[in-house]
Amino acid sequence: MENIHPIFDTILNRRDKEKLLRQHSIVVWMVGLSGSGKSTLARAMENRLYAEGYMTQLLDGDNLRTGINNNLGFSEEDRTENIRRSAETAKLFMNAGIITICSFISPTREVRALAKSIIGEKDYFEVYVNAPIEVCESRDVKGLYRKARNGEIKNFTGLDAPFEAPEHANVEVRTDLYPLEDCLEQILRPLYEKIKFSNT
Repeated sequence: MENIHPIFDTILNRRDKEKLLRQHSIVVWMVGLSGSGKSTLARAMENRLYAEGYMTQLLDGDNLRTGINNNLGFSEEDRTENIRRSAETAKLFMNAGIITICSFISPTREVRALAKSIIGEKDYFEVYVNAPIEVCESRDVKGLYRKARNGEIKNFTGLDAPFEAPEHANVEVRTDLYPLEDCLEQILRPLYEKIKFSNT
């Protein structure tokens, strides 16, 4: 007897799930120093997109380091592995049709290239959240800069570990010069063009 439910014999792909959600999925990879405003912007973006009917998932260093990356430290090797796992996780959500917002310091061009290679160049939307280190330090609600300057934290990005500013980000926002809503609009304007659903 012919199978009357042939869809059960097929593997649903990303396009099928995008049709269901009526959105095009992408990975928004937000990079910048600790205290630059990445997490604040990421949360604002997720809330705005949710209010507009988009399905999103937010990934950041805090929620991944308490779970999938909880066995990693802060050596150069572990930081690279942190980004690799994070990019692979983001790709899984993207392939489920979900707009995935990632907030990671991602301090070097090498680790950002790794993330882009895993996710795919056309699906990787890089946002450089830029603020001078003195501004980031003034926003240091967790006291991380203070601990780093006191020698309690080693290899802290921006102090005794390098941060290589992105040269070709899709968007750069200056959180020291513009309020949150303005920075959010600067990101969303080009992003809408990529996530708006069409049947083509």
